[in-house]
Amino acid sequence: MGKSPHNFFQAIAAASDEKALRLLFMKEAGEYFDAECWGLCLLNEQSQAAEVDIQGGPNVDAFVQRYEKIGRSTDPVLRYVFEHHAPTHEGVVFAGNDWKESELYQNCYAYYDQEHVMMGPIVNHGRLIGGAYFTRASDAPAFNLQDLASLSGLCLHLSARLAVFRPQTPPRLQPSISDRLTEREQQIAELVAQGLTNAEIGEKLWITQNTVKQALKRMFRKLNVSTRTEMVARLGDSLNP
Repeated sequence: MGKSPHNFFQAIAAASDEKALRLLFMKEAGEYFDAECWGLCLLNEQSQAAEVDIQGGPNVDAFVQRYEKIGRSTDPVLRYVFEHHAPTHEGVVFAGNDWKESELYQNCYAYYDQEHVMMGPIVNHGRLIGGAYFTRASDAPAFNLQDLASLSGLCLHLSARLAVFRPQTPPRLQPSISDRLTEREQQIAELVAQGLTNAEIGEKLWITQNTVKQALKRMFRKLNVSTRTEMVARLGDSLNP
């Protein structure tokens, strides 16, 4: 952990609007966690699309593109935050050397020498609406319990300030949204919410992996989303994970 976060927390509480809050985070957050790369993802509740800001590190744009292409759908760290609404790092999710042997690390993080990753949840009215994200290179120490505690405090302050800017309880899912999906598509959506891969969903439902893939494409079009995470957020309380 870098500098004391108290001044940062006070600045968050004084942010004038959501844009100012995002700019403050992107300017200051990396220093407080000695991070090489950091980012903020917030769900636009009108469009139901994720708005992502990333800063720091070499080739950050290439890293983001690679992560979106091969990492996001299989990221256990992201899944942990999504399921538990709690901050975590790779040492919590993976045992021993499993992180460095994982597909996510080998095919994504290792390409850009980002060995350590930590994420925390941002919530509003009981819903996960985004997250704060930090990475460190291989020559830096791993994130520890103190970092997680500090990230928990940061996410608490971010969530509290966002509640001021988004005071109305997000509208609950209208039945017509879930009704757009067939019974089979609803089953697939519920398994996606549980974090299963296409192969695991196919095995569970006795259908091919390609059938799952094609079904997800149709579901994305019906729901006007582009990722699995957006789809689950869009369907909200209609799912029974």
